[in-house]
This record gives sequence, structure tokens and C-alpha cells, in this order.
Amino acid sequence: MSTLVGMQLSGRYRLDAQIGAGGMSTVYRAFDANLERRVAIKLLHREIAADSDQLERFRREARAVAQLSHPHIVGVIDAGEDEGRPYIVFEYVEGKTLKERIRALGRLPVDESLAYAIEIARALGCAHAHDIVHRDVKPQNVLIDEEGSAKVTDFGIARSLRDDGLTADGRVLGTTDYVSPEQALGHDVNGQSDIYSLGVVLYEMLTGDVPFHGENQIAVAMKHVREDLPDVQALRPEVSATLAAVLDRMTEKSLAHRYTDIPSLVADLEEALAIEAARSGTSTGEATAVIRTLPAHTRRRLPFRMRHPISLLGVILLFGVGAAIAALLAKEGPKHIQRGTGPGKVSATPAGTKNVSVASASAHDYDPLGDDQEHSEEAPRVVDRDPGTVWTTESYRDGIAGAGKPGVGIYVDAKPKVAAVSLQVSTPDPGWKATIYAAPAGDVPRSVPGGWKKLAGGTVDASDKSFELDTGGTAYRYYLVWITKLAPDQERAEISEIRLFEKVAAG
Repeated sequence: MSTLVGMQLSGRYRLDAQIGAGGMSTVYRAFDANLERRVAIKLLHREIAADSDQLERFRREARAVAQLSHPHIVGVIDAGEDEGRPYIVFEYVEGKTLKERIRALGRLPVDESLAYAIEIARALGCAHAHDIVHRDVKPQNVLIDEEGSAKVTDFGIARSLRDDGLTADGRVLGTTDYVSPEQALGHDVNGQSDIYSLGVVLYEMLTGDVPFHGENQIAVAMKHVREDLPDVQALRPEVSATLAAVLDRMTEKSLAHRYTDIPSLVADLEEALAIEAARSGTSTGEATAVIRTLPAHTRRRLPFRMRHPISLLGVILLFGVGAAIAALLAKEGPKHIQRGTGPGKVSATPAGTKNVSVASASAHDYDPLGDDQEHSEEAPRVVDRDPGTVWTTESYRDGIAGAGKPGVGIYVDAKPKVAAVSLQVSTPDPGWKATIYAAPAGDVPRSVPGGWKKLAGGTVDASDKSFELDTGGTAYRYYLVWITKLAPDQERAEISEIRLFEKVAAG
């Protein structure tokens, strides 16, 4: 136990227990006598304080973190000096480090790993917005509080992008298990270095171990320079291709191919979390809290019950309403039963038509010139009669044409076939352009137009857009919504419902 335990700094902060130590400083749990609350004190070692460069680095940490106010950053409360001992006062976080959590559990749940990555990334985004690079992102520097939330700490080697000197000699600072290639080589670093280190932290959360081991720290650092991270899906098969792609981009050796900024990274992490939650239909730990903070367009990927949690009272009320509806259906239902999804709720049924009933698994994504994957797991949502669920295209930052594609789409299988006269598309974000095609029974055509017949087209300029279809009385099995251009300033198109209508038989 340190002999400093029990002493009082500046007549205010009583050191109660040592809770951490490093080469430059020791961290204590302390009591603030003025405000009567627990705090954490980082006290610089006296021999280090005698080094002007190290002392300036310590003071810079206090100045840097004092600028930052963020729920996922451990905040600075005060700074001072007592008898030649410089110190920084932080908020006290009751809990364990992320490293301790990984050691205790091994691999973390996939959605929880993503949730922590999002919280850490948001914290780093705040720092980067103040031109501060952390440069030592690792799970040991992430505290998990009693509520399960992540808080980034220890900006001890943080550097302002406005600063020159102090580390200009090219020294490698930071833990080499998480060091970026450029930092390992002693090059200047920016926010992309923090992104790489966070990628390694995410990898460790998903696999339970760091990607590289070696005889010493230099050997590990050189592996970060020369070797790709092991395939995360080989070690954790349940990790989605979307998440694996995000992780690959976070840990690219080339700065040109790595994420350039935190906002674009956070957007992709949030999308990956929504996809993981939608796949499993549930969420665990901190993921439940982070899901509530996702932006509206990302939350649309989630099942309705995850986007709109219902209280116990609500469940009771819904149960009562459901019982009443069941009783009514028992009396009236047999006269109205239809196969498949049924007519559902439509905004407006064209005069002289009726809604075509299709199977619940009748919708399929269509990307013949890409990887044949356009969020296929979401496709059934366009025929589920729930306007709150959506199918979305992949993200196209430079537009669909910018990705070298003439279009992407989704089609409905109206088995066995139907001569539809109208197709209605519902979308939460109108403004994109589409062409409507149809194809007869048989194999789905592998190109557009190919075996598809054009029936209509134009801009989806309303939340519910109807296209009149000129089939010439021919019955088709497949009806394709082929998206050719995204709405201005949008990276994707979203469809909540596709409905087909046929003429009502005379008589």
C-alpha cells in the first residue's frame, strides 16, 4: 500500500486507496472534502515531475481532457500541485475496465461488442472534434460503469493536432497490442490511428484475444505493420459479413482505405448493430441502451417490438384488445379468410381493383450485377403488412451509378401469376427513381432488361406511390421494383411495403 494513502492534497482531496499505477503516475480513489464526493486522483511521480517534457505532457493531458464534455469520456474536475506533486482530479467511475470484462467473459456478445465500439467511437469523435488524438486506445483505458456504459479515460499520451514538438523524435507511444501501423513506425498520427486501435479492441471483444502475439512488444508492433488481422468470421462464425467488412476497413494498413473520420465509422457501426439485432430479434447488455440512441433511419431496420418497447400495462391492454378481436373474428372471420399475407392495410385501393394476396416469403432482393446480396434478410418486410419495417438498399455514397451499377431492386413473387394493373410502393424517404418490370413464370431473369418487361417507371415522389401497369392483360409471376437513382443527398433507398392490385372480376 502506498505511503501516500491517507494524505490530503491541497487541503481538500484525501487519498483513500491506490487503484492503479503506471510508469508516470499513480491513480487513487480519493474524497473531495469540499463537495463531499468520491473522485479519482492521478498523481504524477516526483521523479517524472522533474522531467520538464514529462511534466508538460501531464499538464497537457489535463488541458486536453478538460475541453471535453461527453457522456462516454471520464471528465476532468480539477488540476493542481501539492508540494511538487502535480495531480489531476477526475470523476470517479465505479466499475471495471473493458479489459477485465473481456478476461472474465472471454468473447463478448456480438451486439454488446458493437455497442461498446459505438460508445468508444462517439467519445473519440468528441476528442477529434477538439483536434485531440487519444493515441492509446485499448480496453484497459475504457471503464465500464455500474450501469454498463463505457467511458474512455487516460488521455496521458493524447496529443493536440495543433501541437508541435514533445514527441517529434518519433518515439512510439502506446500499447503495441493495439498500435496502428503508422504509430508503430514512428510516423505522425491523426484520428485514423485511433480508429485502427479501436478496430483491434473490437476484434478482441469479438474473439476474446488480441490479433497478434510475439516474443516482445517490438515483434507485435511489426506484425501490425506487416500482417493482416486473422479472419474474424473464421474465429466467430456468427459475425455478419457487414460487421466483418466494417472491422476490415477500421484496421486497413493503408490510410487511403481506412475510415477517414469517426462520423462515417459510427454510422456503419450503428447500421451493423441494427442488422445484428434484427437477425437475432433481441439485444443484450449495453446494446439495449445503445439501440435506443440509434438514428431514425437506422432504427427502421429493427423489428417493430424493438423500436417500440411495450410496458407491462401496454401488454395487458393489448391482450384485452386481442381477446376482443379474436372473439369478433370467431364470429365474422370465416367469411373473410384469404391465403398468404392477405390484403393488409393499404392507403388507397384503386377503383375496380383488389389487393393481390402473396406469400409471406414472396419478396426477394435483386442485385444481379453486384454480389447478389442487397440486404436479403430484410426483403420479407415489404410484404409483412407492417409499415414500420423497411427493406433498404446497401449504402451507395457515390450513388448507384457511382458503384458501377445500372440499378438494384427487390421483386415480389406473385405465384402462380397475376395480371396486375397497379403496383403501390410505400417508403419513409421518397425522392428516388425506379422502373417497374415484370417476368413470366420460370427462372427469375438474371439481367435487366433481359427477360423482364418494362411496365412503368418514374420518381417515387410520395410516401405512397402508385404505378399504373400496362400488362396488356398478360399474367406475370414476378414484379420488380428496379431502383435506378437515389434521392438527393441520400445514400440508400428504403421500402416499407409493396402492394399489387388486380382487377375485380365482373359479375
